[in-house]
Amino acid sequence: MRTIIYYFSATGNSLVVANHLAEELGDTAVLPLTKALGLPQNYSCERIGIVFPVYMFGLPLIVAEFLKSLKVKKDAYVFSVVTMGGFPGRALNLTKDILKKNGIELASGFCVRMPGNYTPLYEAINIEEQAKLFQKERLRIKEIASHINAQKYGLFNEGPFIINFLIYKLFYRIGLKRIPAADKKFWFTEACIKCGLCANVCPVSNIELSEGHPQWLHHCQHCMACLQWCPVQAIQYRRLTLGRRRYHHPDINAQQIASQR
Repeated sequence: MRTIIYYFSATGNSLVVANHLAEELGDTAVLPLTKALGLPQNYSCERIGIVFPVYMFGLPLIVAEFLKSLKVKKDAYVFSVVTMGGFPGRALNLTKDILKKNGIELASGFCVRMPGNYTPLYEAINIEEQAKLFQKERLRIKEIASHINAQKYGLFNEGPFIINFLIYKLFYRIGLKRIPAADKKFWFTEACIKCGLCANVCPVSNIELSEGHPQWLHHCQHCMACLQWCPVQAIQYRRLTLGRRRYHHPDINAQQIASQR
C-alpha cells in the first residue's frame, strides 16, 4: 500500500473522514491509532496520515501519545486532518510541534467541519443541518486529496489569534491534566438497560461493568463515546446533558467504533 491513515474517532466523524479520504487517495489502509500504539509500524509507506477530532482547542491525549511514538521512513509525506464542530484552535500546530520533536516533518494539515458532539455544552444540531455539513465534507475531502496527491507542503488551518492564544491556554493547557479523571462526573440513570455498549465503544477500555452498570476507571479521553452511543440515553455528564439531543455519524455503527480497542 502507498498510504496509511491512522485515526481516532468516538462518534464517527473522524472515521468517516479517514474512509472518504482513503477512497479518494486509493491504495490506502485505514487503521485505528489506538491499536497502532506500541506495535511495530509500517515503515514502507510513502504517505502517512493522522485523522482525529479537536478537543478543547487542542489534541486528544491519546493522539499526542501516538504522535510521540510514530515512526516513519525518512522521506515519507506526513499529513494530518482534524475534524471540528467549532474552532480548530492549536490542534494542527501542536501536531506539527510534537512530530518535529520526534524528528518528523508535518508536510500539510487540514480542517474539516463536522457536527459537534460535546453534549455538556450543546445538543446535536438537527438532521437537516447535519446533512449540509456532510455534503460539504465530501467536497472538502476532494480538495484535501488533490493537495496530498500533489504532495504540496503547508496550508495549515488555524483559528483566530484570540482563540489560539487565550482560549487554548485557558481550556487546553489548564484542563489537560484533569481529563483522565473527568469521568468522575459521568453517571447513569435508572433507564440503563445493562447492555454493555458503553464499555464496548470506549476506545481506551476505560469502562468496566459492575452488575451490568458502567463504572469509569479514570483514564478517560473525554471523547463522549459512552454518552453518545447509549441506546437509551441513560449516561449523563453532571446534569448538563439531561434532555439534550445526542449525536453519532449516521454512516458509522457502534461495532466500528468498538473495533478501535
